[in-house]
Amino acid sequence: MLAKRVGELPADGDWVFEPKWDGFRALVFRDGDQTLIQSRDEKPLDRYFPELLEPLRSALPPRCVLDGEIVIVKDNALDFNALQLRLHPAASRVKLLSQQIPSSFVFFDLLCLGDRDLRGEPFQHRRRELESLIASAPPPIHLTPATEERSVASDWFRRFEGAGLDGVIAKPTLGTYEPNKRVMLKVKHERDCDCVVAGFRWHKKGDRTLVGSLLLGLFDDAGALQHVGVCASFSTEKRGELAEFLKPYRKDALDSHPWKAWADEESATDEGVKRMPGGQSRWSQGKDLSWEPLRPELVVEVAYDHMQGSRFRHTAQFRRWRTDKKPSDCTYAQLEVVPPQELAAIFPSGR
Repeated sequence: MLAKRVGELPADGDWVFEPKWDGFRALVFRDGDQTLIQSRDEKPLDRYFPELLEPLRSALPPRCVLDGEIVIVKDNALDFNALQLRLHPAASRVKLLSQQIPSSFVFFDLLCLGDRDLRGEPFQHRRRELESLIASAPPPIHLTPATEERSVASDWFRRFEGAGLDGVIAKPTLGTYEPNKRVMLKVKHERDCDCVVAGFRWHKKGDRTLVGSLLLGLFDDAGALQHVGVCASFSTEKRGELAEFLKPYRKDALDSHPWKAWADEESATDEGVKRMPGGQSRWSQGKDLSWEPLRPELVVEVAYDHMQGSRFRHTAQFRRWRTDKKPSDCTYAQLEVVPPQELAAIFPSGR
């Protein structure tokens, strides 16, 4: 079951509010000694999180299906980068990471118990049964907090962002579980930021006539332009307009480009910049990540939800061109820094 993004918490109606976890959404199927952790795209995740299998067998009833999120907590905050490192082809590497930075499973729904298919039951009934099953389970198994009080949910939205939570989810109290439908609501953080546009990627369609995404940069304290993410999600018409608009800025763009080293694959380890937008990784799965440099003269205002380290956690959204801003004004100093909140404060005492 999926969620539709909204601007604020619903004021009317009967809702159950939960923190929105920033991890790997997954279903857990248990049938006796067999346990399957399945991703949203129906791929098995068991081999990547071996440390969860025994705790799941110990905490869950013999036959059940649960919905939840795999997370990794590091320094009292969720660490999505550490989670991504688990998707490694080498079992030895996965085993080492599972020992060094173990993961946790946060559950928020119960879909099946024994022979009972609970998807048609109201959410408040499913939640009550879920609480009876795992409320006292020891870590790394957790039950997500839930409240029907809008004021409490608003407090979570403000306080727990520093711990890496994504926002707040609202579920209809009497709602059934509807796979592949956006019947839940999600309220996520959104902020504005001015970035340098230092390059772009062509769209996979259009034969190099449509812009796929803009490459965004911010200047760090040392004056180096760091790649912080991309801006995408344009209409086909807008992609064509961008291709024409950016054409003059492509001329001689690489001559004195701050990311010139990235054009040479052998220079990809240059410590002066932290990320290479044209580089392949195991996460890109063979996608064409080649990029076209632009003279770093354009400034764009984008909307973003939150930072993961020094980069935008998700794709930023185009707002407007800022012809009134100088590229040198685009620094990390403009970003709002949310103090980290003790993640343990989200869970009941002792959990």
